[in-house]
Amino acid sequence: MVKLVNIKWTSLLFACAMLSCFTLTGCGPDTSKAVMTVEHASRGAFSAAISADGHYSLVSSIEHGAVLWDNQEQGLKFQWRHSDAPDDLIHSLALANDNSTAVTATDKTFAIWSIESGQNLGYFEIESGTIRDIAISNAGRYLLYARSDNVVVHLDLESGRRIEFLGHQENINSIAMSPNGHFALTGGNDYTAYFWDTRTGQVIHRFNHPSRVTKVALDDQGRFAFTADSMKKASIWQLTSGDLKAQLQYIARQKIFSAVRFNQDATLLATGSPNRELILWQVSDGERLQTWRVQPREGSRPKSAVVFDVAFQDQDTALLTESSSGLLEKFAQVKKP
Repeated sequence: MVKLVNIKWTSLLFACAMLSCFTLTGCGPDTSKAVMTVEHASRGAFSAAISADGHYSLVSSIEHGAVLWDNQEQGLKFQWRHSDAPDDLIHSLALANDNSTAVTATDKTFAIWSIESGQNLGYFEIESGTIRDIAISNAGRYLLYARSDNVVVHLDLESGRRIEFLGHQENINSIAMSPNGHFALTGGNDYTAYFWDTRTGQVIHRFNHPSRVTKVALDDQGRFAFTADSMKKASIWQLTSGDLKAQLQYIARQKIFSAVRFNQDATLLATGSPNRELILWQVSDGERLQTWRVQPREGSRPKSAVVFDVAFQDQDTALLTESSSGLLEKFAQVKKP
């Protein structure tokens, strides 16, 4: 069986709250509030994911397990639990790019769900390690998860085929998988991110960093990859060649990213952080275009929030976020380059 590591953001929340006014954006006039806010978890969320088109949000909380929200109808669609045990908490989850399926993970299990019917499509226990991150492909065919023993596992849920990627030497912090399930991007404490073929396990590109890699993301169309470390380097890479496309331009000594999304034509990149920051960047040169701040949960100490996920909406004129506050927020006036 596998245990899921519950990534603890408490210390990051405190540090980022103290440092937020010393970042590039500081407390400047370009920060603004959401134009729409909807409560999805009254006592805050453990984890959350937004579908690529912004249609759905999947939010885990202590009260409700995992809840799938329809962001167009602004209504609850399904509620999923792995068991009735109070400590059987869902800490990691993901939505397929085609809105077909979702995956939820507790300490020892993961489950696949149909977004259309809400039906459970499979329930699994894993034998060793602890799950650190998880992803699911279109049609729910392929699953990718990182274990605490430095192994990344790729599963073909249709054929049962399994590949273990052993390239990382230390803990893996973040993973991403292409919508078709054929490629993976993984980053860890060994200062390295690997882009690799899930059908063969072969490395296509290796991206090196001066400190541990904390966040990775892939463009849905397979053009670019994003990798960021724990200090000052956040990079956009050209996947066809492995060459550096751009580095995000900021002067903070330390910047952590907790959410990343490319827009559909890969001209824009949105990032969220553990210090409430939501930033829009230009992919071509890494220039910062706009900054917002999500709301902290009422009564929280320190008054901060982790941005769990972000998605583009309304032809890139708006951004949606889900955060540890348990709130869906919409931010408008996105300026395209």
